[in-house]
Amino acid sequence: MLIESRPSLDPELAALITAQQHEIREIDGGTNAAAFVPGDDAAFMVAVVDGRVVACGAWQGMESGAAELKRMYVRPAFRGRGIARQLIVAIEEEALAAGRPVIRLETGNYLPAAIALYQSSGYHQIPAYGPYVGNPYSVCFEKRLAALVHPSNHPAALDRTKDRVR
Repeated sequence: MLIESRPSLDPELAALITAQQHEIREIDGGTNAAAFVPGDDAAFMVAVVDGRVVACGAWQGMESGAAELKRMYVRPAFRGRGIARQLIVAIEEEALAAGRPVIRLETGNYLPAAIALYQSSGYHQIPAYGPYVGNPYSVCFEKRLAALVHPSNHPAALDRTKDRVR
């Protein structure tokens, strides 16, 4: 499996997002009226298996300095293989590298598999935020990402090294 970035107007990405929206409308009976409008303000990633794009996700910066995880979707035939979890990790790494150490997300209370995935990936439930406040179907989550810094690269260790060299 390969995980790679794609522009928001990529046709394979668009096909996945269309499938995601269709599936959600079937599950929720049309209660989620949000429509996807592609834009360059989100960083999209896809998972490719045997040359075929089978999953997608994105992160988008928020005013609070956090990132929002969005548009997670895995084609039904490829579920249960750990692809979503690997995609989440890749998105988290990219967001953290961009200086976004907190990830938030919203999902529907009618998507128990998504809720289980996020909880098992270290996300904890938080009160609804932003446009999801007051939406009875929204369940929101957050995860604080830990930056992995080797002790020898920690700023305090570097300061001690400078002192010894002088």
